[in-house]
Amino acid sequence: MGWIRRIYDWTLSLAEKTYARWALFGIAFAESSFFPIPPDVLLIPLCLGRPASALMVALICTVGSVTGGMLGYLIGHAFFEAVGRPLLEFYHAMKHYEYLVQGYKENAFWIVFIAAFTPVPYKAITITAGVAGIAFWPFVLVSFIGRGLRFFLVAGLILLFGEKVRTLIEKHFEWLTVAFTVLLVGGFLVLKKLF
Repeated sequence: MGWIRRIYDWTLSLAEKTYARWALFGIAFAESSFFPIPPDVLLIPLCLGRPASALMVALICTVGSVTGGMLGYLIGHAFFEAVGRPLLEFYHAMKHYEYLVQGYKENAFWIVFIAAFTPVPYKAITITAGVAGIAFWPFVLVSFIGRGLRFFLVAGLILLFGEKVRTLIEKHFEWLTVAFTVLLVGGFLVLKKLF
């Protein structure tokens, strides 16, 4: 878990930079197709630093994430063997590949929404959505709704509870990483049970 902590610390340090909002957009974009750390890590300190801008920051994060999801879709649709498969293998998501591709036939909306809103790895969903060839614009719309709800919820919680949220993360980082991993695995198991 040491490498995850180093990436987390690096991501968190970006909040202090003048280009922090651009960094948030970039991380949200990258996380939706290949980067391992969720943008919430930068979203939270940016919202804490300027609570009056929290909703704008959530919007930037949402747009970055959905745009990155569009890249993930393109990777799955046009470059699966060259790029998509190696990414899914790196994140140990290939074992769920067939379930997802089959699941899109009946439940595309719910699969995309659940992944966009929860800790289920959105990148696996964006890539497999492209492979399955689900309708692109509905994919974008559902992604925008799910990601928007998630990031605006985080910004709203920061507006309500402030510094307590960051303190909780810092104090219990290892435990939260384990909990996040359990939720991640649980999300895959739920998808497997559904499909």
